[in-house]
Formats: sequence, C-alpha cells, structure tokens
Amino acid sequence: MNYWLLKSEPHTFGIADLDSAPNQTTSWEGVRNYQARNFLRDDFRLGDQAFFYHSGIAAPAIVGIVEVIREGYPDATAFDPVSPYYDPASTPANPRWHRVDVRLVRHLRRAISLAELKRRAAMLEDFALLRRGSRLSVLPVSAAQWAFILALESAPSA
Repeated sequence: MNYWLLKSEPHTFGIADLDSAPNQTTSWEGVRNYQARNFLRDDFRLGDQAFFYHSGIAAPAIVGIVEVIREGYPDATAFDPVSPYYDPASTPANPRWHRVDVRLVRHLRRAISLAELKRRAAMLEDFALLRRGSRLSVLPVSAAQWAFILALESAPSA
C-alpha cells in the first residue's frame, strides 16, 4: 500500500463536503500540475490511503484519512469549457489531466497542524510537505511518516 497527502482548500472542498457527499466519496479532480498528475495517473493504487489536508487557511492541518477506490483516469473537468479546470489542450482522445476517486475513511481525532509537523520535523525525515518550496497538492508519504503522524493523534499537540 502507498500513502499520500491530498491538499484541498476547505472553502473549495473540505472534509465537511466529503462528509456530505454521496457514500462519502468524491473524485479528486482539478489537479493541474504535471508531477501531481503523474502521481494520480501512474502511482495511486486501489486501497492506497491519503491524509486529507486543509490548505490555504490560517492554520493548515491534516484533518482526515481517505482511501483510493478508483485508480487514475482522465479528468473530464478539463474538457468542460464552463469548468474552472478547463484546459483546451486536453481532449478525451488525448487527456492531459487525471483524477482518482476517494472515500472518507475517518476524521482524525484531532487536527494535526502544519505548525506541529514543522516542530516535529526531525522525526519526519524528508517529509515532502515540509520541504522548502513544496507546493504540490498531491504528495507521497512514507510508511514511517504515516505511522508517526497517526501516532500524533493520541499525543498532546506540540
């Protein structure tokens, strides 16, 4: 199993939106970065899990866990001229962008903030989220990093 971190701005699509989605399931669409697209298209596998991360807010944080229920497939929002994710260079015959489907596994018992993760950076060796200049909305997480972050749920926030 692979582990990931998926960023979303809660005013665009937050964990509360996923809570209220049919079967607590959604497609993870609108990714418009080639490296992130490659992860979605080539590396996400059925059953992989990902942290749901709220970004673009005063206190960004990991707030939940989702599971991949459909592997990468073309992102049809790129073909729709009224979509904010429209890309005229992407066509059904030659799709440029991909998405996956995810289902909510659970909310974390407590949000684990970016500030807390930064304070614990020494224990999160080479965690992509903490790299200077890392702005990707889809990031790999190692099994050791995943386990460490999950253990923080039960620890007092640092």
